[in-house]
Amino acid sequence: MIVPVEGAELVCTTRGAGVTCLVPSAIGAPPYERQMPERLDRHLRLAFVELRGSGRSTGDPGDLTFERLADDLDAVRAALGVERVAVIGHSILGALAIDYARRRPAAVSHVVVVGAPPTGDMRVVAARATEFFAREASEERKRILGENLARLPPGATMGEAMLAQTPMRFFDARTDAAPLFAGADASGRLVGHVLRTLTASWDVGTDARAADPPLLIVHGRHDYVVPYTMWEGIVERLPRATMVLFARSGHQPFHEEPARFAEVVEDWLGLPRG
Repeated sequence: MIVPVEGAELVCTTRGAGVTCLVPSAIGAPPYERQMPERLDRHLRLAFVELRGSGRSTGDPGDLTFERLADDLDAVRAALGVERVAVIGHSILGALAIDYARRRPAAVSHVVVVGAPPTGDMRVVAARATEFFAREASEERKRILGENLARLPPGATMGEAMLAQTPMRFFDARTDAAPLFAGADASGRLVGHVLRTLTASWDVGTDARAADPPLLIVHGRHDYVVPYTMWEGIVERLPRATMVLFARSGHQPFHEEPARFAEVVEDWLGLPRG
């Protein structure tokens, strides 16, 4: 489905049936289509949205502001023919999911963030990640990461660097992550804008209010890119927030523990299991 919006056309693909759940992506839909548990399809209509300036969607990624993002996602919601949606935001896109819900409370019923930081300040995230990895990672995990980074060519792409970081991103430090990201938009145009500009001053505590929709924070115990410890002392201050830690996952629990991820989401949304 192609959804026209101001200055762009957004590509949205869907699967499953039931409650409509938007899954925004800044790297194209295929990686998330591949990794989201198929079990969710029984009770959720997953709508994978390629944000403007990424994947097959058109538009200038530099045009994306939080307000424009809310307009874009609301246009997709309307095109899907529903009054309210749930949203799943992975990594830094969790910030976008939360902000959309706060700007359009009538349109968003629930928000799930997976491996998301509570702040968009990447200097803070990087510092906490470095500290957490040094303290918690095994010596084998550290050795594998060092070997991977040493093999990176000069001027490595964003995709190459991300694959080298597998020991920081997956419970199994030797995971072959390349097939998981086949077909990804490796240009990094929108990712760079989101990280360096859009979310640079974002903080989950800003504008938090009792009217916020229920928020499910899913995190992997072995996520060394965005440590779960960053949420300590924050979850309790957020209205209607719940955090679930996955013991055998890194940055992508929906792939590493798909059955449990589906169960947690189904239970939290009040849907039948399986």
